[in-house]
Amino acid sequence: MSENTATKAKKSAAVKKNIKFEDAVSRLEEVVKSLEGDKVSLDEMLALYEEGVGLVKNCLSQLDAAEQKVQKLSRDESGEIVCVDFDVSEG
Repeated sequence: MSENTATKAKKSAAVKKNIKFEDAVSRLEEVVKSLEGDKVSLDEMLALYEEGVGLVKNCLSQLDAAEQKVQKLSRDESGEIVCVDFDVSEG
């Protein structure tokens, strides 16, 4: 398998929607290191860049989903305990 083919194989595997956040960040770090090196052809750079963009989108999507899940318990006017969205500005 040529290096270009290996890069494409990694790309398709890494951009899967079910990749764990930590794995996506780790792969993104590898992509950045590869792009910073001088042993990558232009075609491979483009493939790595596209993979990186996909990984970033995936990470942002997972972060958005996690943010939506964060809630806190509070009491309403009648004293009942309810779940409300966590407001970052409240601390």
